[in-house]
Amino acid sequence: MGLSYLKNVAKIKIDEKECVGCGICKIVCPHRVIDIVDGTAILKDKDACIECGACASNCPTRAITVDTGVG
Repeated sequence: MGLSYLKNVAKIKIDEKECVGCGICKIVCPHRVIDIVDGTAILKDKDACIECGACASNCPTRAITVDTGVG
């Protein structure tokens, strides 16, 4: 588990219906927030998200959205 910043404030969402399970989000996330389970991205440690947007920027199906804010 990574570092936690502020509890329950990160604004990251994964649309599991759009996710193809490519794993790019997991690779680019600097805080290991995302994992791939059963072919779909999941948030394994949402409180560690710093809202950098690397996952969303690299998602080929735009299944991930990140609204920058206090995370």
